[in-house]
Amino acid sequence: MNVSAMIKLTVSMAIFGSIGFFTINTGIPALELVFVRCICATLFLGAMWYFTGGHKSEAWNKKEVYQTLLCGVFLVLNWVFLFKAFEEMAISISISIYNLAPIFVLILGTLFLKERLTIRGVLAIAICFMGSIFIVGIENFQSIDQFIDSGFVWALLSAVCYALTMFTSKTLHSLSPYATTFLQTMVGIVMLLPFCDFAVFEGLTTTNWLFIIGTGIIHTGFVYYLFFDSIRNLPTIVISVLTFVDPVVAILLDTIILDFRPTMFQSLGILLVFGGIVMTIMKPRKQVNPSKV
Repeated sequence: MNVSAMIKLTVSMAIFGSIGFFTINTGIPALELVFVRCICATLFLGAMWYFTGGHKSEAWNKKEVYQTLLCGVFLVLNWVFLFKAFEEMAISISISIYNLAPIFVLILGTLFLKERLTIRGVLAIAICFMGSIFIVGIENFQSIDQFIDSGFVWALLSAVCYALTMFTSKTLHSLSPYATTFLQTMVGIVMLLPFCDFAVFEGLTTTNWLFIIGTGIIHTGFVYYLFFDSIRNLPTIVISVLTFVDPVVAILLDTIILDFRPTMFQSLGILLVFGGIVMTIMKPRKQVNPSKV
């Protein structure tokens, strides 16, 4: 096992787990924050790509470039919706719903790749669905207005877009991680520029700017550098397990620093969601035939 790669991935997930805390202290709306994040990531990862010499040996594939650009659309929307969810509901609740993404990947694989949906998969989906209802609160499902105001829609859309990001990037092989992310964040700049309200940057404090730049450079550039540098050297099962560091850190920070106190049903819902996700990513061991031992 590559210990260095495990440490890098753990650190990257732990840092990303604090993004909700940074986001609510930036003082700017979700769309403008993602725009700044895309600029910082493009500059940081573009510089890393250039100075490591990766741009010289890049294997450009026209089909993969188009696929990467589409993936970039989903990635940027994922960020916008997640940050919108942070504005409407507790970070712990947003992150719990956001991490439903593997369930949506399972559903997409069944619909478009003709992958077999097992009884285990159906059960995992049902458990996560029940958990999400407990997390948001049954009372918020009594009317459309309450449902929308709860922030559940934004968190759910972020999970769907995250799943689409993973789904559309599954078959990317030729482009390097640096080229892939560089193209995706460039898409974000082009997408969001026409909709940005630059007036929101007026009157920000030094603290606000530190959190904004931190979100852009640390949570995007540095984290993606660690992430892409580590996942190539680790088996899928290790990656799947270590990604749980992200929501654990997010929930701990929300509880310790922001004094979030989940209700009994919300706590049960969080456990159900992560239990269902574990069922999805942890494949059962094959039974050994005694006659072959």
